[in-house]
Amino acid sequence: MDTEFSAKGVRGNFGQKQYPVNPIEYLKDFNVNSVFRYIQTHPDMDHMGGIKDFFSIFSPINMWDTDNEKEMDSFEGSPYSEDDWEFYKKLRKCSESDPKRLTLFSGSRGQYFNQGEDGSSGGNRLYILAPTKTLLEEANESGDYNNCSYVILYRASNGHKIIIGGDSHDKTWDYILENHESDVKDADLLLAPHHGRDSGRNYDFLDVVNPKLTFFGNAKSEHLAYNQWNRRGLEKFTNNQGNCLLAQFNIGGTDIFCTYKKFAEAYCEENDSETYYNSDIKGYYLKTI
Repeated sequence: MDTEFSAKGVRGNFGQKQYPVNPIEYLKDFNVNSVFRYIQTHPDMDHMGGIKDFFSIFSPINMWDTDNEKEMDSFEGSPYSEDDWEFYKKLRKCSESDPKRLTLFSGSRGQYFNQGEDGSSGGNRLYILAPTKTLLEEANESGDYNNCSYVILYRASNGHKIIIGGDSHDKTWDYILENHESDVKDADLLLAPHHGRDSGRNYDFLDVVNPKLTFFGNAKSEHLAYNQWNRRGLEKFTNNQGNCLLAQFNIGGTDIFCTYKKFAEAYCEENDSETYYNSDIKGYYLKTI
């Protein structure tokens, strides 16, 4: 049996990786009918399953992508759709319209994503930490596309720092720590790189990032690097525990919710607190960071 541990000690297999939520249906539940910006962190199929339907339904205006040269020869035995891959390849050839495809690198500045309409700072508070042109070139040469993954810092309205890790690997984090250490130091929330998988990688970057909380993706427990968080005393929630994990940014802090009631109840009981249901974001309260 899979066993999961948080820094606070909640354990057990909550089984939610067996019930992944379709992002299309999830957005529809919130009456979303269009998308302004779609970010393809890197060209792995587990990060773009359903992309053809997603674009058909939501018609994103902008797309962030990398000029990767990845090719896939066969889908035999794959759970993913070759139609999705072919659709992505067509998007990869897009230029200025339908959607507007942007290939951005570390330090990029631009209207709406980190600048206002008048060119001042702000916009949607998205700051690109990686990749660089060099990381992209090396990825195309080696075929290791994790090291050309986007890593994005979101500076929330309450001042909290949220790091979206994509599938970034060691070379990416070497670059980030050398050039953007202050941006990632003592983060509030980390979306774990590569779903939190062990992957034979170096996790020393956690000593600098030192996140108050980490979200792990949907992967088998035996593949996840629990020990790297545990030995540093870093708290984490997994999709297998809470199903969808949600963050609501408020002046006093960031409220964390999940969509699986039983995990919220178990976590709050162990931490001498109470969960409640927030009908606006459709989730059960876990904690405030």
